[in-house]
Amino acid sequence: MVLRLRQPKTALSTATAVASAVSFSWVVSPSSHDPLVFNDANRYEAWHSAICEEIQALRANRTWTLVSFHPSMNVVGSRWVYKIKCRSDGSIKRYKARLVARGFTQQEGIDYSETFSPVIKQATVRLVFFIAVSCGWKIHQLDIHNAFLNGVLDEEVYMKQPLGFVDSALPFHVCRLHKSLYGLK
Repeated sequence: MVLRLRQPKTALSTATAVASAVSFSWVVSPSSHDPLVFNDANRYEAWHSAICEEIQALRANRTWTLVSFHPSMNVVGSRWVYKIKCRSDGSIKRYKARLVARGFTQQEGIDYSETFSPVIKQATVRLVFFIAVSCGWKIHQLDIHNAFLNGVLDEEVYMKQPLGFVDSALPFHVCRLHKSLYGLK
């Protein structure tokens, strides 16, 4: 599958359009690498759609509100992480973009008081499968596009507005997170 460049919002000259296409032609196959930076991903319609889908889900879930910045705030950054999801035969199923917080800049006692990671041990998964097979239960697999497993934040955590989605009316505001994002402590 060849990723198609998105049509620019402003008209480019033919020479500029050809030069940009030649300088960054990217053929995607299941063995290709996922983009590392926002500008590379946002140039292609499939990745742009995945980014917009993630932002739409975060907004629908009321993950944050914009508040005015104060110098006393510890503001964490964010970044986009991209992954090509493949079917079992190796063909591309979908493009996944996820907004993650750069939680390594959080300060204990200010942004968080304790850490908690809701993970399941592999032995527990095996035990559940063993019980299901022993009892003759049916097992189904499904893929959740946007799972909001993280709860409401008790602490005040502020994050820079996501790259590519800075509110033009409030460009110097920051996001006050109401719900946790991947990457937070």
